[in-house]
Amino acid sequence: MTYDVVVVGGGPSGATAAHDLATAGRSVAFIDREGRIKPCGGAIPPRLIEDFNIPDSQLVAKINTARMISPTQRQVDIPIENGFVGMVDREHFDEYLRRRAAGAGAERFAGTFLRIDRDEDGTHVVFRNKADGVEKSLTTRIVIGADGARSNVARQEVPGSDQIPYVIAYHEIIKAPALADATVGDPRAYDPTRCDVVYDGAISPDFYGWVFPHGGSASVGMGTEDTSFDIKKATADLRAVSGLADCETIRKEGAPIPLKPMDKWDNDKDVVLAGDAAGVVAPSSGEGIYYAMVGGRVAATAAQAALASGRAKDLGLARKLFMKEHKTVFKVLRSMQDAYYRSDERRERFVSLCHDVDVQKLTFEAYMNKKLVKARPMAHIKIGIKNIAHLTRLVSPVHT
Repeated sequence: MTYDVVVVGGGPSGATAAHDLATAGRSVAFIDREGRIKPCGGAIPPRLIEDFNIPDSQLVAKINTARMISPTQRQVDIPIENGFVGMVDREHFDEYLRRRAAGAGAERFAGTFLRIDRDEDGTHVVFRNKADGVEKSLTTRIVIGADGARSNVARQEVPGSDQIPYVIAYHEIIKAPALADATVGDPRAYDPTRCDVVYDGAISPDFYGWVFPHGGSASVGMGTEDTSFDIKKATADLRAVSGLADCETIRKEGAPIPLKPMDKWDNDKDVVLAGDAAGVVAPSSGEGIYYAMVGGRVAATAAQAALASGRAKDLGLARKLFMKEHKTVFKVLRSMQDAYYRSDERRERFVSLCHDVDVQKLTFEAYMNKKLVKARPMAHIKIGIKNIAHLTRLVSPVHT
C-alpha cells in the first residue's frame, strides 16, 4: 500500500504527528527505535497537559516550587502559583504517546531509519526491521522527519541541519531519597515537590544543571556546548552537593539538544521536519517536550494541507505556524542565554534578578501558558530597567 504519511521517529513529536493524522482519517505509519530513552528533566507545563489531553496518570510528580541556585550557592525559591508543573518519565511517557497513536489507527513499526529512496512508483522510506534485521520499505506520499537532534532524515533531505548549535545533555536517573533521610534544616535537602536549577560554571560552563523529582526517582543532570567539559564528573559533583551521591543509579543517558530552529523545515517536495529534527528546543531553558509536540502537530497540519492541495509548498506551513506563535519567545530566551550564561559573574546577577516578584510572575506566566504576557506594561518596564542595571553592573549581584 501507499501511505499518506510515514513518520520517522516515535518520540513526543513523531507520536503526536502520527496520532493527529490517524485521528483525521489519514493512512499513516510511524517507525521508532524501541528502547531509546532521551535524557530529559521531564517537566511539562499546564498548557501541554491541556492542549494534548495528557491524563493525570502520566504525571509522576507535581512541582509547586522552582529553586534557582547561583555560583555562590544563593538560592531563590519561585513559587508556582495557581497550579503546578507536571513531571513525566520519558521511558513511560513516550511509550504512552506511541500507544495512543497506534490506538488511533497509526501503524507502528520498530526499526532504524536508513534512507529515503524515490522511483517511478513513489517515495519509499527504508528502515532496518528490529525483529529480524531485514531492510523493509514503506511507500508514502509524504515523510515527516521526527527522528531527533542530528536527524538522519534532515541530513539527507534538508540542507542546513548540520549548522544548528547543540547542547550535550547528560543525566542520571537515581532512586529518590526517602524524606526521612533528608537532613532536617538543610536548605539543599531534596524536596519531591521542588525543581532545582543550578547556574554554576563548575556544573556547566555555559548552560545549567538540574535536580528534577520524578516521584520514586529523580533526574540529575546538566548540559553544555563545550565538548571538552567532563559532563559525568560535573553530574557527580552536582549529586554530591545536592546530597544525592549515595542514591542508587537506575540509568544514565546522554544526547545532543538543538538550541536554534532551522531556517527551513521541508525539502520543497515530500519531506517536512518536526521537533528536535527541526531544532525546536527553547534556548535558555532547554525545554523541549512541549515544543516537540507542537512541532509534531504543525507538521501534521502541513502534511494534511499538502495532501489536500497537491502542492508541495504547503509543507512550509509547519514552520510558519510554529514561528508565528513562538518566534518571539525563542528570541527572548536566546537573548537571555547569550546575556547571562557567559560567566559566573553574569549567572550570579541572573539569579539575583530572579528575586524580583515581577520577574517571577511574568516568567512563570509565560512558561505555564506559553505566551509573553502583555497585560502588565509597568512590570515589563521595571524588569527591563533592572535587567540593564545588572548587565551594565550599575547594581551589585547581591542587590534584590
